[in-house]
Amino acid sequence: MTDEPITEDDLHAYVDGRLDEARSAEISAYLQRHPDVAGRFASYSTQRDALRTAFDSVTEEPIPTRLNLKHMIATKRQNHLSSWRLAAAAVVLLVAGGSGGWYMRDMMTPASEGVAALAREASESYATYASDKIRPVELRADNMTELVDWATERMGRRPVLPDLSKSGYRLMGGRVVSTPHGAGLMLMYDNDHGTRLVMLTRPMIVDQTRTMAPYSEGKVDGWTWATNGLGYSLVGSLPSEALHPLADDIRRQVNDQA
Repeated sequence: MTDEPITEDDLHAYVDGRLDEARSAEISAYLQRHPDVAGRFASYSTQRDALRTAFDSVTEEPIPTRLNLKHMIATKRQNHLSSWRLAAAAVVLLVAGGSGGWYMRDMMTPASEGVAALAREASESYATYASDKIRPVELRADNMTELVDWATERMGRRPVLPDLSKSGYRLMGGRVVSTPHGAGLMLMYDNDHGTRLVMLTRPMIVDQTRTMAPYSEGKVDGWTWATNGLGYSLVGSLPSEALHPLADDIRRQVNDQA
């Protein structure tokens, strides 16, 4: 027997069967002299046996791919490369600057926000109401005072009703419509040939002031912009080049009445 003190590590190693024969005999003799310690470590032995019984079948299973060392190293390298790609993209965005930076911003901005969303909402209003032969508008042109008051109450901003008669389009009337970004005013125009146009205006949270941008989706084209917190989108079945002068005229009238 040695004079080496018996530690907790020795006792755990004894329970796990990891001691040589001489040291194991010393621990056994120690436990006989200390029944309280023997009882405590007997419970450890019981727990060990229960765990082994419960997980023996798992230890026989193959290592999952995600825990395979080669797979983990490859994944880490891939993540490292992805981080470098993101950093490189950020540098390109910063270097672009000026108009280039605004161009990339347009690419990154979700279509659910800003003038892109307004253009889509105007197109949806056009698709819903322009083909309606019975009630395309809620209030007709002879009741514009009520329409303006209605829209002002709902939007919190007094709208402008552009006059496109010099371009051959008369105001039919309009309605207050619901959008994902709040209430908007839809105005409808037509000419003597049955061509209808829709203008949608509403307060803007994103892109409160933006230059005019083209819009095209299917058979609907248009132009959309924002001035002083109000957005405007003119859409119709005409080509964008034919709508551009009309959109310019509306923008000019809005600025004159601002």
